[in-house]
Amino acid sequence: MTDLIAEKLEQVQGILDELDLDAWMVFVRESSHGGDAALSYIYDGAFTWQSALIVTRSGDRIAIVGKFDDGAVRAAGHWTEVIPYVQSIRDPLVATIRRLDPRRLALDFSVDDPAADGLTHGMYLLLIKYFVGTSYADRFVSADDVVGALRGRKSPNELARIETAIVTAQTIFDEVGKFAAPGKTEREIARFMQEAALQRGVGLAWSQPCPIVNTGPHSMIGHGVPSELQIEPGHILHIDFGVQQDGYCSDLQRCWYVPRAGEISPPEPVARAFEAVVNGISVAADLLKPGVEGWQVDRAAREVITSAGYPEYGHALGHHVGRVAHDGGGLLGPKWERYGKTPFRKAEPGNVFTLEPSIEDAGGCGCLGLEEMVVVTETGCRWLSDRQMTLPCLGGAR
Repeated sequence: MTDLIAEKLEQVQGILDELDLDAWMVFVRESSHGGDAALSYIYDGAFTWQSALIVTRSGDRIAIVGKFDDGAVRAAGHWTEVIPYVQSIRDPLVATIRRLDPRRLALDFSVDDPAADGLTHGMYLLLIKYFVGTSYADRFVSADDVVGALRGRKSPNELARIETAIVTAQTIFDEVGKFAAPGKTEREIARFMQEAALQRGVGLAWSQPCPIVNTGPHSMIGHGVPSELQIEPGHILHIDFGVQQDGYCSDLQRCWYVPRAGEISPPEPVARAFEAVVNGISVAADLLKPGVEGWQVDRAAREVITSAGYPEYGHALGHHVGRVAHDGGGLLGPKWERYGKTPFRKAEPGNVFTLEPSIEDAGGCGCLGLEEMVVVTETGCRWLSDRQMTLPCLGGAR
């Protein structure tokens, strides 16, 4: 990750200047417990004691860390100043902030974006305590725009890693199309895909259940756990799956139809639902470009689904993908309270999004959902995944 960290630290400085913020501080402790999701973008390692990593718009990169952590920080070569402490971080931290004297200091707290909400409440209270008697606590602001831009604007290096993870996931999907058959259970399909990822030396894009496998109308849709339900004729087999490779993820959904006796293609209700989902993705991709707000893209796809006579899907159209499958930042989603301000973020070049409308029950045969991945360009968007444009019969030609 070393080369990526250098890239992302350079990016931070420009983002701070763009947002008229003087400094951004990541404040963590015992980061091996999970800690701040933004830490891995600027430091490849963990901290034991209270540690402050400060990046300024003028180019300062200051690390205030406990003695015994300072050697690793210096060895990383990314920090212009490393300040070790023994008894307390308070004095060197306050002295450093006084010296920098930021008008606004961005911290990782956010009401809307979980990827930018890494500062725990306890650590926030510590900062308030440390800065009693100064004016700096009044200058704390949310870093959600900083973190959103940092995670969302993929560098060419990041994008290449995502594309590799997509190719790997698509290869595994191809193998599933040959392995899956009537009588196989959802759990068997899931194990097959997990073993295929393990054989390739890659991880899964999210914690269990990955993959999500649905067969027929009685399966647990959404984030359901693969069950002992068997694939049967007349079912739609739907799978949501991705891998993590070289630190970056893919996130795709694919579908097959299991023909009944005498059927050589999906029945009309299933084919019509599939066409609606494909059209929703196409309309969204046509609209997605820099400056467009996420809710506008979601609305366009949602209207395709409802105009075709189906209920609107109960989730957002798409999300960022990066180091994790749900990478925070802006959302291609509706103006629902649960999404806060994230649907109002504007798309930017380098953003990698999923496009994933769905129909919960297509002709009584089960869930039908597709998920593609795109990257926003200067003028529109570019497909990263090979689109599924036809619904194959299981065991038939793709």
